[in-house]
Amino acid sequence: MRIALGVSYRGTAYLGWQSQPNGRTVQDQLERALSRFADHPVRVVCAGRTDAGVHGLNQVVHFDTERQREPFSWVRGTNTFLPEDIAVQWCRPVPPDFHARNSARSRRYVYVLRESPVRPALELGLVGWVFRPLDESAMRRAADHLVGRHDFSAFRSSECQARSPVKHLIDISIVRRGAYWRFEFEADAFLHHMVRNLMGCLIAVGCGGRDPDWVARVLAGRDRTLAAPTFAPDGLYFLGPRYDAHLGLPIHTAAHDWLPAAVASEGSR
Repeated sequence: MRIALGVSYRGTAYLGWQSQPNGRTVQDQLERALSRFADHPVRVVCAGRTDAGVHGLNQVVHFDTERQREPFSWVRGTNTFLPEDIAVQWCRPVPPDFHARNSARSRRYVYVLRESPVRPALELGLVGWVFRPLDESAMRRAADHLVGRHDFSAFRSSECQARSPVKHLIDISIVRRGAYWRFEFEADAFLHHMVRNLMGCLIAVGCGGRDPDWVARVLAGRDRTLAAPTFAPDGLYFLGPRYDAHLGLPIHTAAHDWLPAAVASEGSR
């Protein structure tokens, strides 16, 4: 049978999602725990890889097993063998043709940013930081240039392995609450470092270093060297994928409600 899991994790201690020989990744930890609980080797496929330091709220994975366990047993049993900063949130049996990556209709990320004269302390690793005041109107105008189907080569890491740089960026929402900003991105798929590179450009505009139309010129140029530097991973969270409704897979977990005040409520642009 094929099983889908929703997993949340704090990415600070890990070298990203994807398995590596040193074992210091979220995938390695999850597969090790599942293999111990299932009592056979388990390999998982995820909805979207995350980089070192990036967090996950509802990463979805699937795996195949012959073990007959209740969904709540997969959750609690697997969590017994996981480190404290990774936890399975839910479990659902899925059809044999379900694929955590290929069945996803879209994927969502949120970046949490603190605007403050001094750097974060309590939120270290959990929020990004900017000390200059940001212009919300300018960033929204810049974001308008990015929404739609485009060649995002200018926002693509040199290490990106995607077959095509063309992606459909469905929406960008920008919301401020107090000292915190929430930037939410939804697309059919993302390139390596794409969200962090978009953030670098939006913040360059917000700080007044660039005008909003500069983002359109960067996009049209399709050249990574034209864009702003890649922004820090600290405040980036993978909100998770969206699937067809008939699958009944959760798109919201308890972890969504934990995030700093700016993230607790959905925003709209």
